[in-house]
Amino acid sequence: MRVFFQDEARFGLHLPCRRRLTARGVAPKQLAAPIYESYWLYGAVEPATGESHFWEMGSLDGEGFSLFLAKLSIAFADTLNVVVIDGAGAHTGGRVVVPPNVVLMRLPPYCPELNPIERLWQAVRSRIDVNDALVRTDLVVLQAHVWSIIESLGQASLSSLTLYDYIAHALNALR
Repeated sequence: MRVFFQDEARFGLHLPCRRRLTARGVAPKQLAAPIYESYWLYGAVEPATGESHFWEMGSLDGEGFSLFLAKLSIAFADTLNVVVIDGAGAHTGGRVVVPPNVVLMRLPPYCPELNPIERLWQAVRSRIDVNDALVRTDLVVLQAHVWSIIESLGQASLSSLTLYDYIAHALNALR
């Protein structure tokens, strides 16, 4: 049996708005070019080992979540996979198909701090180079950059980021 914690993160293109210094009473002006391209990165991490599974999708919905669960089920086909999820509508909609070797467990509502994969998304976002013009304006470059950050973390880092004390105690009690 494996216990995964799952969540999604949206990564998109945007130009940063920097602070501007102006005289008192003068509104700062700066060029802005809104860019509305983004993608969703579905992820699941097993805190005990740091093993993980990620999948990119264009949207956050029940069909995408079902596809992610199917891919996770295939990647870890030899075990029963308990996936701890939050209460997002994409996870609980009627169109979600759960594979036979996957069991879903919900976290309490309004408790994102209990989901350790949130720390992974923070770590990834903190390492995105917002000063790189290509990362800010080309979605393919941003996707490659995010993948390189996740791959550079490795299993040991993923485990240290996500293995909360309450998870370690619960897993030890199961054994």
